[in-house]
Parts: sequence; C-alpha cells; structure tokens
Amino acid sequence: MTQLVRLEGLTRRFGDLVAVDGISLDLEEGEVLGFLGPNGAGKSTTMKMTAGFLEPDAGRAIICGHDVVAEPKAARRVLGYLPEGAPAYGEMTPRDFLKFVAEVRGLSGRRRNEAVAEAAARAGLDDVMDQTIETLSKGYRRRVGIAQAIVHDPRVLILDEPTDGLDPNQKHHVRTLIRDMARHKAIIVSTHILEEVEAVCTRAVIIDRGRIVANGTARELKATLPTFNSVLIRLSDADAQRAVDVLSAVPSVAGVQVEDRDGGVQTLRARPGNGGDIASDVVRALDGAGVRPQSIDVDEGTLEEVFRRITTAEEVVHA
Repeated sequence: MTQLVRLEGLTRRFGDLVAVDGISLDLEEGEVLGFLGPNGAGKSTTMKMTAGFLEPDAGRAIICGHDVVAEPKAARRVLGYLPEGAPAYGEMTPRDFLKFVAEVRGLSGRRRNEAVAEAAARAGLDDVMDQTIETLSKGYRRRVGIAQAIVHDPRVLILDEPTDGLDPNQKHHVRTLIRDMARHKAIIVSTHILEEVEAVCTRAVIIDRGRIVANGTARELKATLPTFNSVLIRLSDADAQRAVDVLSAVPSVAGVQVEDRDGGVQTLRARPGNGGDIASDVVRALDGAGVRPQSIDVDEGTLEEVFRRITTAEEVVHA
C-alpha cells in the first residue's frame, strides 16, 4: 500500500495550553481514519495542522511526500479539506462557488465544468445549484462544503464532521460517498457519531488532552473492554443456578455473573478468559447439561463504551 499521510510529532500550544502534544500516525491509500475525541481534545487543531492551515510548534505533516509547511502548494494540490462549520461565500450559488474553487485549484474551461458537475452530483446538490448558499439549509451547506473538498479529485481528504446537520438519508448518502472514494484515497474523518466510525472507517484513533490514547480497528478497540466477547444467556430462574454451575466448569469461561433479573427470568453473563470466542463452548455445555436458555447472544461491546472508558480514565490504552 502507498503511504499518503504521515504525521510526525505534531505539537501546538496556545499560551500555556498544549492543545496537541506530539501526535504521530500514518495513513495509507484505501484507509478511512475515524478521528475521535471529547470536545477540546485537539481534533480540529490536529486537522488544521495536517491541512496546512495552522503551523505546528513542533513536528511536521507530510501529504503525498510533501511537507505542508515547507511545500504548501504541492501539499494542498493533492489535498481536499472540509473545515469545521463548512465556511463558504453565502452570496454565491453552489455553482458559482464550486467554479471559483475549481479555478483556484487550477481547473479551467471544459475540465472545470465537468469537475463541478461531478462534485455536485456526488454531493447531491443538483437541485440547489442556482440558489444562494445563504438560503440553503445547514445540511445542504454541509454538502456544498463536501463538494468543494472533492472538486479537484484529491488523493487525501480531511473531513471535519462531514455529516453534521444532515438527516438520516443524507448521512447515508455521504457515508456511501466516503466508502466509494476511499478506494483510491486516504481519508480522515472527524466525527462525534460513533456509529459512523463502524459504518465507514477502516481504523479509528482516539485522542484525549492532545495525545493519542487508542489506535486500531473498531474490533481491536472493543477488544480492550473487559466484557468483550462475553456471552449473555437469558433463561428462567429455575435453570439459572444450574447454568452457573455448568458454565463455571468450562475452561474457556473466566466467570459467570447475574446481569439482570426480570419477572422470573435471569440474564447471565459468561466472560471469556482471554477475550476469545466462547459462544460455542457455552452452547455445548448448556446443551449437554439439558439447560434450554431462551436466548444466547454474544456481546462485543460498543465504541461508545470504549470511548467513555478511555477518555474518563487515567490510564492510557493502546489497541
């Protein structure tokens, strides 16, 4: 795979505040990186430095082999950037704005017109191309921002909250667009919507207080949870103690506890010893003992649990 983005020790201070503290990471062609963190963690500052809109106090960002500070024009030529808030000229129409951006990007004549038409179609703007941007809804203004970021077909895309303000159908459209584009690009997506990470991202980075505290696929991050791959067994009170005794004797099961009780029905949680898959062992053991549960489900946990555990804990977790 071709490396398209490299961050080396990016650091940025605002007075006594260290907003970004030595962030380093690589991104290859075909990757979509979910960039996560609580408010004030340094996400937007990192993205601005990566895009060359803010100069780092230390470290460097390299886009397709070009240092964004030493070679700003070369780096921006292969970069598309949707900033926070999707700023645009409100008095312009999307058609005129996209033509303007395309010309700034070095496109002209027929090539410019074709690029504008394609970006507008991909962003879903065809119905509003001749309205002024200031009259558009927040969702459409966000789509104008996406269109200007992709109009020159860059190899690297940096998208800050790309689905902010979009309705569910529009979010689905944008997520599909990101997945389609990712085959030949490297894309960084900052988002507060954790389901979006699993929907479109190949990998996620969580930052807190300006530092990377987790880096991995969604599954790798969820594997850091103590309940990862545990099995939830719903059964009657009459079978519960028998199930606990049976499962406690299964070598791959580290422990069994009552998760919930409701109207004569209990839910047990069987935890794996090493995060492995114990579902088949659980099913075999219960079946062999003649215990018939109402349901059995594997609990992988959620990225929200990972996020909360990591960003509210003192310890730093690396996936």
